[in-house]
Amino acid sequence: MFRLIVRLFAAFLFFASLFVSAPALAQVGGSPVADKVELLHADSLVGVNTPGQVVRKIYNNVRFRQKGVLMYCDLAIQNATTNVIEAYGNVRLIQGDTISVRGDTMFYYGNTRQANVRGRVIMRDRKMTLTTSHLDYDMLSGIAHYPAPGRIVDKENVLTSREGYYDTRSKLFTFRQNVRLVNPKGTLTADSLLYNSLTRIATFQGPTRIVNKDGVLTAVAGQYNTTTGISNFQQRATVETPKYRITGDSLYYDNISELGIAKGNVIMVAKDRKAVILGEHVRYNGKAGISRVTGHPVAKSLASETTNDTLFLRADTLFSFDDKVTNTRRLLAHKNVFIFKSDLQSKCDSLIYNTADSTIYFYKNPIVWSQNKYQMEADSIRALLKNNHINTMFLRGKSFVISLDTLMNFNQIKGRTITAYFATKITPVTTASKPVEPSRLSAAATNTPSRSVLTKTSSPASETVTYQEQTALDRVIVEGNGQSIYYAVDDNNKMIGLNHVECSRMNIEFAENKVGRIRFYGRPDAQLVPPKEITEENKELDGFSWREAEKPTKGQVLWLEIPPASKPGTKKPLKIRSTTKPLAKKLVPKGIK
Repeated sequence: MFRLIVRLFAAFLFFASLFVSAPALAQVGGSPVADKVELLHADSLVGVNTPGQVVRKIYNNVRFRQKGVLMYCDLAIQNATTNVIEAYGNVRLIQGDTISVRGDTMFYYGNTRQANVRGRVIMRDRKMTLTTSHLDYDMLSGIAHYPAPGRIVDKENVLTSREGYYDTRSKLFTFRQNVRLVNPKGTLTADSLLYNSLTRIATFQGPTRIVNKDGVLTAVAGQYNTTTGISNFQQRATVETPKYRITGDSLYYDNISELGIAKGNVIMVAKDRKAVILGEHVRYNGKAGISRVTGHPVAKSLASETTNDTLFLRADTLFSFDDKVTNTRRLLAHKNVFIFKSDLQSKCDSLIYNTADSTIYFYKNPIVWSQNKYQMEADSIRALLKNNHINTMFLRGKSFVISLDTLMNFNQIKGRTITAYFATKITPVTTASKPVEPSRLSAAATNTPSRSVLTKTSSPASETVTYQEQTALDRVIVEGNGQSIYYAVDDNNKMIGLNHVECSRMNIEFAENKVGRIRFYGRPDAQLVPPKEITEENKELDGFSWREAEKPTKGQVLWLEIPPASKPGTKKPLKIRSTTKPLAKKLVPKGIK
C-alpha cells in the first residue's frame, strides 16, 4: 500500500523542476547603498520646481540603470535627492539575461533598492512565468513578495496561491493561502507550501491534499525530498485509493528502498475486502511485499453483509505477505492469537490465513468454539472458508470435539484426525416492541377540583425483522483410534442412555445440535449405559475439559479487556483405567488416599 504514496508525490517531481533552475532575482546586498540611479536615455526631460529637492519628469523611451539592473518605462518622475523613481506605462525591470519584470507602474527606491511593481505584473525567467497584480522586490534582503493572488506557470505546471515569497539568499519559495498546483500527474492543494530549490525539500504547513489517478493523500504537516524520494508526514495523514485507505499520526516513505512506516493509531482499510487492520506501528517493505503491524494490532473483516456480522482477530504481531505474481496475500498472526465472531471464537499461538485458497491454519494449542455449543481442539487445525464462513475444519493430532446438546449433556468425539463439516443458515428473527401507552389526564368540568378522569391511548406494537446467522456442526468424520460418547434421546427429547463407542473410523451426522445418523467402521466396540448407571467416570472421555471460561470476548479481542490466561491443568490428565483393583492400588503411592 505504501508504494502508492510515491505515486501521489509524482506532482512534486514536476513541481521541483519549476524552481530548481530559478536564478536569484537580484544580487543580495548588505547595508543600504548610496549609488544614484543613472538616467541612460529619454526623449525629453522637464524639471519640476520642488523646494529643497531635485525632481524631474522624463518622457518616452526612458531607460535607467543601477548596479546592473535596467529599468524602462514611458514616463518617469525622478527625485534625484531621495533617489526615488516613479515609473508609468510599459514598465520593465531587467536583471542580467534571465529575469524580467513587467508592470503598469513601479515605485523604485534607489537607496534601499526596493522595487514595488503594480498593475498587470509579469515576471519571467528561463523556466517559469509569474503573473500577479502586486510584486514587491527587496534587493537588499533578496526577497520578492507578491501580496496579491499570483499564478506561476512553467512547461507542465500551474501553481496559484493567495500570497507568495521567494528568498534569493536561501533559495526558499513560500506559498500561502489557497495554494494549488496542477500538472498532468495530479493536483495539489494546500494551506501553505515551502520549497527549497537547493535542498529540493518541500515542506507543508496546514491542510494538504494531493489527488491523482492513483488516489488521494491528505495531511496537515510534512516534508517531501524530491531528490531522495523520502516523504515524512505528521499530524494524522491519510492515503486513499479506490481499494485501500491508510491513516496514521505519521507516515514515512522512502521511494528508493520502498520502505514505509506508519505510526500512531494506524488504520488500514481494504475496501474491496471490507477488512480493517488497526495498530500503533506499521512497517512496510515494498520490494519484499511484507507488512508488519505491532502495538495492539487488530484485524476486522465483515463476515456477512446480510447479518452485518464482523470477525475480529488480534495478536501480538500481524504480518502480511503479498504475492505480486498471483495478486494474493497471506496474513500471519503471531503469538497470543484471539478470534471473535458472533458465532465463532478461537485462541491459539499462531495463525496463517491464505487468501489464495481461503484457508486458515491454527498452530500450537488451538481451540475453537462455535455457537456456544461446540468446542474443538487438536495439535493443529486447518479451516476452509466459503463466503467468509467456516465450511470445513481439519483437526490433526489429539483431536477432540465436544458438543453441548439441548439437555446440557456433553457429546464427545476424539481421534487421531477429525474432519468437521459445517452448515451455515441465515434465519429471520422478528421482534415485537411493546405498545406505547401514554397517559392523558383530563379534569372533569365540575366544581370539585379533585375529581378527574384518567384515560389511556395505546399505539399499535411495531415489529422489527433482523437476520441471525448460525453455523452449525453438520457432520464429523473420525479416523484413527476413534472414540465417542453421545447421549441417545427419543422423539420426545428424553434421554435413553449413554453410548460409548470405540472404533478405527466413524461418521457422525448432527441435526439441530443432536447426534443423528452414525456409521462405525472396523469392528466397533460399543456399549450403551442406561441413565441410572451413568457416573462421572463413564460420562467423560480421557482428556475432556470444557474450557468455556477461556473463550475470548469481543472486548478482549479489541484490547479493551484482559483475557484470562490458560491455567495449568486446564485439561484433565489422562485417566488410567484398570481392570483389577490390586493393579489400581499399586499406582497409588503410600500416604495418598
